[in-house]
Amino acid sequence: MRWRSFVAVGDSFTEGMDDPYPQGGVYRGWADLVATRLAAEVGPDFRYANLAIRGRLFPGVVAEQVPAALAMRPDLISFAAGGNDMLRRNFDMGVLIERFLKVIAELRGGGADVILFRFSDAWVTRLPGSRITLPRGNQLNQAVEQAAEATGATLVNLNHDEAFHHPLMWSVDRLHLSELGHRRVAGHVLNALGVGCDEEWLLVPPRPERTPWLAARASDLRWAGRYLAPWVKRRLTGRSSGDFISAKRPTLAPVEQERQA
Repeated sequence: MRWRSFVAVGDSFTEGMDDPYPQGGVYRGWADLVATRLAAEVGPDFRYANLAIRGRLFPGVVAEQVPAALAMRPDLISFAAGGNDMLRRNFDMGVLIERFLKVIAELRGGGADVILFRFSDAWVTRLPGSRITLPRGNQLNQAVEQAAEATGATLVNLNHDEAFHHPLMWSVDRLHLSELGHRRVAGHVLNALGVGCDEEWLLVPPRPERTPWLAARASDLRWAGRYLAPWVKRRLTGRSSGDFISAKRPTLAPVEQERQA
């Protein structure tokens, strides 16, 4: 095993929302699961840091997390950012694409292996305004694929997995992955690294029964009140869900045994 240290960089996808640990009020997510599996392979010398913070835009991730990750000189870095940017009205795809390749080249230039993600279209099509966000998402994903090819980064293509269109892969907020979704991402990452994962992480549960029309519309209204309205309010006031949130694992440290379950 050539990876003795792993640093995860990004936003809520990498922080682990919405996959909470049973205790402690901290999110687990795919990156913690990957770290746990790598630690089991390497032993007690393995170190892991997770710098990701929910709501972070691409410039914030690059300015705050990338220098910190490079300073740790890890063997492996995961990078996932840009999803929050493309939901903003003033999103500039050209600028992001240009910066994306430079950032990945910088991470690779530090000597680390890098993991990148081509996200599933299921994420965008679940949200309002998909006529605008889906083309943006496709452009962002193309930039990710080009960066992986140009730099030799490992690409995890989640769009090849139709299981992410399964509703149980997503949390009730329709934006973040559920526990099942995070385990599936972790499985794909470990397989891409050639490590292998628990087969149960890639099992697809039966689809739930179709919700009657009236019940579905009532659910949409509850969702809009609980999740969409606060999101819109934050956009209008210039606030972020990540305000006052710190990285859950800001330094390289062993993976705690009590959290491996």
